[in-house]
Amino acid sequence: MKASVKATHGPEVLGGVGGFAGLFDASALVGMTRPLLASSTDGVGTKVAIAQAIDKHDTIGHDLVGMVVDDIVVVGAKPLFMTDYIATGKVFPQRIADIVRGIAEACALTGTALVGGETAEHPGLLGPNDYDVAGAATGVVEADAILGADRVRPGDAVIALGSSGLHSNGFSLVRHIVTRHGISYGDHAADFGTTWGEALLEPTRLYTAPLLDLIAKTGDGIHALSHVTGGGIAANLARVLPQGTWAEVDRSTWSPSPVFRVLSDIAGTSLASSEGTWNLGIGFLAVVAADRASDVIAHIETAGIPAWQVGVVCDGALPSGGDEFEQGAKGVDGGAVRLVGTYADSARGQ
Repeated sequence: MKASVKATHGPEVLGGVGGFAGLFDASALVGMTRPLLASSTDGVGTKVAIAQAIDKHDTIGHDLVGMVVDDIVVVGAKPLFMTDYIATGKVFPQRIADIVRGIAEACALTGTALVGGETAEHPGLLGPNDYDVAGAATGVVEADAILGADRVRPGDAVIALGSSGLHSNGFSLVRHIVTRHGISYGDHAADFGTTWGEALLEPTRLYTAPLLDLIAKTGDGIHALSHVTGGGIAANLARVLPQGTWAEVDRSTWSPSPVFRVLSDIAGTSLASSEGTWNLGIGFLAVVAADRASDVIAHIETAGIPAWQVGVVCDGALPSGGDEFEQGAKGVDGGAVRLVGTYADSARGQ
């Protein structure tokens, strides 16, 4: 575990692992004009219950870093360092090592130093095999380079970046469906070629490195980014659009990954009914200048992530059916977004 953590350390990290506090040399910030620190904290939610059910713990760390660090890049910030927290009913050293090793691997992929963490044993509060994970990260961005709604203009293109699957949201619904229909996580899932547990534990795709590279190469062409997590596609895109603007996301431009279709089929529900819960194949959205859309798509696909245009930012009165739009989210009074059309049958965005 220590070797994995140390592999995320550059010369900026002082003191190594095990101190009461992690130390990070911020001298590089002195050369910035107006450095702003960006912070984020999150957990993985009930996805950990599946990891516990099949005793597989080496991918949860990727989910944690995806939930925490990928929120920082939304404002255009470069992550600097991260800390983690693991609460468990009983410490099993190999299990903790697996979790932390996964966190460290993902930190390395996002250019984030893992400078410390805490493992707390809570007997009586958590069962011996129960645990939860959380993390917090800090990044930095120049004040005049912040991405957000104030940069968005009518006519901007909305570009989708494909997800790797469920990522880390909507697992209470997933677990409800699986349990209600008598499926065991150890059962073979013919649709996926693995067990149900392994399919559902597919790690969250990490977007930080390719997005930072995109921002560096595209500059002013990137206006806003949205991380599609809890709340789904419409709500999260609405958070980064300015008031008075709206966008329609065209479902016909992609086909949700098989995991979403299989779960919906088993539950006897439509894909549209879970749009406020699952990402349905889109992990990130980029709002970009219309004349840079094709360049953005090409750049993201070069990084191995499917990308395609799903809509355009508009202003003025909402079209008919205005009550179908989601207006802002999580306290942000932003733009309005709704999904339109029917999902494509051919696989895209996987």
